[in-house]
Amino acid sequence: MLRVVPLISVILVSGVAIAAAEPQGPDDLTLCRDRNAEAQARATACDNLLKTDKLSGKDKALALVVRGNALINKRDYDRAIETLSSSLDLDPDNLGAINLRGLAHERKGEDDLAMADYNLAIRKRATFGFAYNNRGTIQLRRGAIQSALDDFNLSIKYTPKFLLGWTNRARVRTMTKDYDGALADFAEAEKIDPTAQQIAGNRCITYGLMGKYDQAFADCNGLIEKQPKNTFAINNRADVSMMKGDLDAALKDYNAALQLNPNSVRAHSGRGQIYERKHDLAQARADYRSAAYSLTKFDDPDVARARAIAQERLAALTPQTPGGAASGRRVALVIGNGAYKNVRALPNPPRDSKMIASVLKDLGFQTVISVNDLTRDKFFKALQTFAAEAEKADWAVVYYAGHGFEIGGVNYLVPVDAKLAVDRDAESQAVALEQVIAAVGAARKVRLVILDACRDNPFAPTMQHTLSLKLVDKGFSNIEPGAGFMVVYAAKHGETAIDGDNGADSPFSTALAREIKVPKVEIRKLFDIVRDDVWTATKHEQQPFSYGSPPGREDFYFVAGK
Repeated sequence: MLRVVPLISVILVSGVAIAAAEPQGPDDLTLCRDRNAEAQARATACDNLLKTDKLSGKDKALALVVRGNALINKRDYDRAIETLSSSLDLDPDNLGAINLRGLAHERKGEDDLAMADYNLAIRKRATFGFAYNNRGTIQLRRGAIQSALDDFNLSIKYTPKFLLGWTNRARVRTMTKDYDGALADFAEAEKIDPTAQQIAGNRCITYGLMGKYDQAFADCNGLIEKQPKNTFAINNRADVSMMKGDLDAALKDYNAALQLNPNSVRAHSGRGQIYERKHDLAQARADYRSAAYSLTKFDDPDVARARAIAQERLAALTPQTPGGAASGRRVALVIGNGAYKNVRALPNPPRDSKMIASVLKDLGFQTVISVNDLTRDKFFKALQTFAAEAEKADWAVVYYAGHGFEIGGVNYLVPVDAKLAVDRDAESQAVALEQVIAAVGAARKVRLVILDACRDNPFAPTMQHTLSLKLVDKGFSNIEPGAGFMVVYAAKHGETAIDGDNGADSPFSTALAREIKVPKVEIRKLFDIVRDDVWTATKHEQQPFSYGSPPGREDFYFVAGK
């Protein structure tokens, strides 16, 4: 899916002088040196050289920089940082390696480490325009508008032919209502590359804020005609319609963006604002919840602003029900996806989910929604329906069994009709864990998600890989849920859960169904016991793992006992 990134940190792989070397393939050496070569071909050539283990000094440093660049493009930031640090051990003055390592830290949400690298690059070369640009994006995300503007000014001063410096400064000038200055910057960017999608995509908003709606729609429409699946441009056009007061047109575009990417933070936040204006507060809260909860440490600036709006409005609209009004009300959504249409079916999830649903009903949960074999649309509908129930409850629990995996740093649950020809299809075909977190988010006390889903990625054998392969084939990645949330995995991140043998229930669901009925076991302790039971039952092959916790000043029990 094509997407415009509004504020962009630049990757620079600097060319360095390469000393004489004797690698196996002289063609590989020439290609690895060539900064203008096609990225994948250059990365392959450099990898070939590194495999010979005959490179040293600046020769090896350059090859490692190219490899680090490729790892960043695959969102494998940990390995990128390790690789680039190795390059800097060999060549401490390689500005490309420093800049790239800063970008990898930034993408991990480690802004302080990223800033340290950008500052280091600038100290080594005060005219290094790319580092000023990248530092400016961090300043902007932190809300330091003037500091961001100062950095983009320096980026343009020292690298005047760098298009992103101009478009990034235009964005900041738009924020400060210097619209004429923003348009002048876009015009300079057009002199560098009149076809660059960053220009029309971002200028659309500038014209909209100026009240020049015809020019705004001309920019957005032109980009959407070329790239019909560009959700950034569609969201921007919706924003302009909102500025104009055409809520119906805005709603149509936000809906279109969500059809392309049901996990779009910007579209949910924008649509929530429309429903709030239309006084449909239940739907507004549902959209704000879908936008509000983040499991990642890094958002693009536009996404971060949309998420912040959603969080603020959700807090303002959340009903403050007196504690006794629904005291002790507990609700659950139980999902078992097994009848997959495009990959191997899973016999256990529907059976496991039926067992867990039955146990929760026996424990006195007032509402237990039990559904199996959900398509994408039905999956999101079930979450929306359950979120409305969670608003009226003290406990909200989601149990999911089925396929699930991590791609590009995001955890996904897989509907039965999903098709993933390319790993990037996950955002449009699968359900981000954030959306499940959002569904339990309205509950007042216990907000619990249980995932019996750490199985091998069934799409891996045929799926084209463009992102990190580190965890794409199995398991989930580590997450950090917000305060008051608890997420329990059937297996530790990066590992897979075991299905039951010969028609038996899975080890995790079996242990959970047994232990959850024991009286007077506090919920945190309960999942420690389940972990130990599964660890023993699987002969140390599977270890469940919990993240987050319920509120700390109160104990919570599935069965309180006497």
